[in-house]
Amino acid sequence: MSRPATRVLALLEILQERGLVPADELARSLDVDARAVRRYITALRDMDIPVESVRGRYGGYRLARGVRLPPLMLADDEAVAVAVALATGKQHEQVGEPGPTDRALVKLNRVLPAPLRRRVTALIAATSATAGPLTPEPHLALTLAAAVHARHTVRIEHTRGAREVDPYGLVVHARRWYLVGHDHLRAAIRMYRLDRISGAAELPGTFTPPDGFDPVSHVLHTLTLGAWTHRTEVWLDTDLDTARDHLPATFGDLHACPDGGVLLVSGAENLPAMARILTGLPWPFTVRNPPALVAALAEHITALTLAVARSHPAP
Repeated sequence: MSRPATRVLALLEILQERGLVPADELARSLDVDARAVRRYITALRDMDIPVESVRGRYGGYRLARGVRLPPLMLADDEAVAVAVALATGKQHEQVGEPGPTDRALVKLNRVLPAPLRRRVTALIAATSATAGPLTPEPHLALTLAAAVHARHTVRIEHTRGAREVDPYGLVVHARRWYLVGHDHLRAAIRMYRLDRISGAAELPGTFTPPDGFDPVSHVLHTLTLGAWTHRTEVWLDTDLDTARDHLPATFGDLHACPDGGVLLVSGAENLPAMARILTGLPWPFTVRNPPALVAALAEHITALTLAVARSHPAP
C-alpha cells in the first residue's frame, strides 16, 4: 500500500476484525514504523472513530467496546462509483497526511460490508490518477450550490472585483469548476472560475432562470468560441451523428447542412495548429472562413509534401 488512505483503511479493518492489537504488530502489518501507526490512530480519532490505547506489556490499540455500525446499503457498482470518484478527486493534499478525501474514504469503508470493503480498498490501493477536478473551497461551493437551488442572487468576490450574479448552475469541465449566471453589472450571462472567487454571500433577491438554459452547453460554447481570436467555419463531408461521435464537444459547434454534410463552427488562437488538426480528420473538408486558415492549410500541405519528397526521393 502506498497511500495514507489505504493504510488507514487497513488499520481500521485490522482493529475491527482482531480487537486489541500490539503497536509493533500493526506496524509490521502496515509496513510502516511505530510513529506512522500513531499518526494513523490519530487520524481515526479525528474522524470520531473511538480507538483506545492499552498500556503495558500486552497493550496496544483497539476499538472501543461495542463499536459496530450497520453496513451502508450500497450495491457493488454504487460503492465502486463513490470510491473511484473520491480517489480520483484527491488533489493538493499534504503528502503523508490524511486529507479530506482520505477521511471520506475511511468513513465510506467503515460502513461497507466486510467483503465489499476489502474489494473497494484493493481498488483504491491499485488505482492512480494523473489529475482530477481541482477541489473548490468547500464553504464557497456549498454557498453557491445553495443559491442555485434556492434561486437567490449572490454577491461574489472575484479577482476582477465584486459582482452580483443570478447563479444558474455549477459546471465542472477539464478539472475546473465554473459558476454560470447572469451578471447584473454586465447585464449578460457570464461564467466564472471558482478558483478566482474568494468569497460568496446569498442576497435577499430571487430570480427565475431562462427557460431551457443549459449551463453545460454555455460553458462548452464559451470555451470553444468565446476565448479565441479567430472564428473558423469548416464544411465536413460526413453526417451529424458521425461527427459528434468522433469530435469532442469542445472542438466546436456542429450543424447539419441542408444540402448534406456538417458545418463545424469553432475558434482558434493558432491557425497553423488548426490546419494541422484539420488534416488529421477522417473526412474530406472545405474551409469556408477565414481566408487566413486556407493560407495556413496551404503552408502545412507544402511542408507535408516536402517531407514526403525527402522520405522518398525520386530515382
